[in-house]
Amino acid sequence: NMKEKLVSKEQTILEQIEERSLVLYNDDVNTFDHVIHCLMRICKHTAEAAEQCAYIVHYSGKCSIKHGEYSKLEAQCTALLDQGLSAVIE
Repeated sequence: NMKEKLVSKEQTILEQIEERSLVLYNDDVNTFDHVIHCLMRICKHTAEAAEQCAYIVHYSGKCSIKHGEYSKLEAQCTALLDQGLSAVIE
């Protein structure tokens, strides 16, 4: 029926524009300097923001470093992975 089709279409649109998080996970490989450098270069963080994120990742195991639509976060996630960091979009 028409109402079900509209609800289904609305759900699809919402899923496409739903805000997601780019999450950085801790690892035992990368240095603080490398993580900070990547956050500044790839995610356009300020030095202070990048440093805070690096410490949160180190002490908490993970940190949400960016929010937005999946399509906008995908390239940054790939770039972080290419630099050897552990990042996922959640």
